[in-house]
Amino acid sequence: MDCNQLVELVTAYLDGALDPDTRTRFDQHLLECDGCANYLQQFHQTVRTVGQIRDDELDPAFRQRLLDAFKDFG
Repeated sequence: MDCNQLVELVTAYLDGALDPDTRTRFDQHLLECDGCANYLQQFHQTVRTVGQIRDDELDPAFRQRLLDAFKDFG
């Protein structure tokens, strides 16, 4: 697995949705690549932080911009 493939699969990895072979290749790449290991850690922290924000804490216009930016993601 290369770095680009890992980046494409990071959400599935965090969701536990990778098949066993892909999960093994993902984990092996993390052991060999400090950059991707750091990326995964930062991505996980971002998800954790954003997950703590309540809808009523977001400005409605900002919330809509976020929804528009990520509407085709995933």
